[in-house]
Amino acid sequence: MTVLMVDVDGVLIHGRPADGLPHFTYLERDLGLPPDLLQQAFFQTYWGDIIIGREPLEPRLAGVLAKIAPHLSAAVLIDYWFENDSRLDRNLLADLAGLRQSGVTLFLATNQEHRRARYLMEQLGLGEHFDDIIYSAGLGHSKPSPDFFRLATERAGVPPGEIAFIDDMAANVEAARQFGWNAAQWTAGATLTGTLPIFAKWA
Repeated sequence: MTVLMVDVDGVLIHGRPADGLPHFTYLERDLGLPPDLLQQAFFQTYWGDIIIGREPLEPRLAGVLAKIAPHLSAAVLIDYWFENDSRLDRNLLADLAGLRQSGVTLFLATNQEHRRARYLMEQLGLGEHFDDIIYSAGLGHSKPSPDFFRLATERAGVPPGEIAFIDDMAANVEAARQFGWNAAQWTAGATLTGTLPIFAKWA
């Protein structure tokens, strides 16, 4: 394997930095917006287009908030969201650093819109740990679409059989395997070499 693709949410990032709880656990207490209302009015309605880059995040979110939470700006909610969904798995990062030093190219392979993709690489500092980020809004396709894996393979510049992949979603793992990637499902408390034994020689 010369390339490792790593999913973000559920693998590298697990909720709130302080306690690992889901990022909107205290949304109503902190910002006066019930999470169920946001889910129904925004995510269920518009997220499918935003996550593949057909619509920008902030203008659409601002329009929804004007109706369901006029006291709250999109900028404030986005900052709250990103900051509360940023608890990094430091053990996994350390293992990945060892792989990268041995010559394995590391990519994030994730369903993200443009703003959070930039946040992950710049503010959260993942750009220092990974060679690049391959994400749904940038490709115009999201996992588990075969087009995501086709375009990601083109970006990696290697044959599919040279790519390893970890993701917490079974559907994404299966789709990657169908495309020829060496994919494994990540579970809570897992280790890199336990999930992908092929990398044990680098440990």
